[in-house]
Amino acid sequence: MNLKVIAFDADDTLFVNEPYFQETEKKFCGLMSDYLSHQGISQELFKIEIDNLKIYGYGIKAYILSMIEAAMKISNNTIPVEVIEKIIEYGKELLEKPIELLDGVEETLQALHGKYKLVVATKGDLLDQRRKLHNSGLGQYFHHIEVMSDKQERDYSDLMKRLEIQPEEFFMIGNSLKSDVLPVLALGGHAVHIAFHTTWAHERIDFKVEHENFYAFEKITNVLKILS
Repeated sequence: MNLKVIAFDADDTLFVNEPYFQETEKKFCGLMSDYLSHQGISQELFKIEIDNLKIYGYGIKAYILSMIEAAMKISNNTIPVEVIEKIIEYGKELLEKPIELLDGVEETLQALHGKYKLVVATKGDLLDQRRKLHNSGLGQYFHHIEVMSDKQERDYSDLMKRLEIQPEEFFMIGNSLKSDVLPVLALGGHAVHIAFHTTWAHERIDFKVEHENFYAFEKITNVLKILS
């Protein structure tokens, strides 16, 4: 491999994210339990989240708006203002969660730093992602931080053009097969899937990935076996 850039997803690849969302969803379901079952509330919220992606994109602020919209729909617009205030409080709590680095992340970055150009390629809210990277202490390792509106082939292609590299010089590391692996492989790049114990339903796929440029590891430090 003639690699120049190693890219890392952020949420649930560098630090914990999805469990915090699941924790908030449980509190939201409890808040709305007078109107619908927890399963029904979760299904309605997920549907609204997906419908809103094209408008709000990804991230906590989009999630807050979707929770408010779901509460209004589930309650047939009868939800009291105190519940809306509680949902906003839940969202602020999400934004203030401490940064919990995943095992082996800093060790991996230290080993690769100086050998390759390291970048962050992640989805979400720009302000929130920059805050998390700053608070994580990992910013020193990265040459470039790209907060993407989505992770389709065209988004990665645009990133590679900005970095002035060819797809075969790009290596992506992430926890989502759908967002971090498949688009990069389709362009001719290299990708590693680092499994996380929980994945948002929107990021799941129902088939096995087989490709000569694809790797799957349980621990992020295992990438050093093929990159060092």
